[in-house]
Amino acid sequence: MKVKKINLNEEGLHRFFGSLEVKIMEVLWEKNKLTIKQVHEILNREEPISLNAVMTVMIRLADKGHLLKESTGNSRNRITFFSPIQNKEQFIREQTKVVTDCLIEDFGSLMVSHLIDNLDKADANLIERLEQKLNEMKNKP
Repeated sequence: MKVKKINLNEEGLHRFFGSLEVKIMEVLWEKNKLTIKQVHEILNREEPISLNAVMTVMIRLADKGHLLKESTGNSRNRITFFSPIQNKEQFIREQTKVVTDCLIEDFGSLMVSHLIDNLDKADANLIERLEQKLNEMKNKP
């Protein structure tokens, strides 16, 4: 699932989601499967928020493909649970790959050049993986 809009002026998950979306996703990534009311109760402990706001955003997150909506029971006893399609790590991994792929596709050598310029910020394990990958590429016929 590809996020349609990225806000470069924000940080972390706020680049991909609005502030309430982030709070809801964080709750569901931690708890996994909850109703709108349960998410509302958790968020309402931190600061007052309307149930309608939580409901609207959760339904939109499901419509966007970030949450799975599952209903059980009959009409009178129907209960709807929401759960994340991906865990947090999977989401971040996928979105960073999509962003990187798009940037390389559109601005190839410039993108790689910027990555090289920022290698001093990478940890030693990543530098080692990069060296291995470069050696593999050099040794390919």
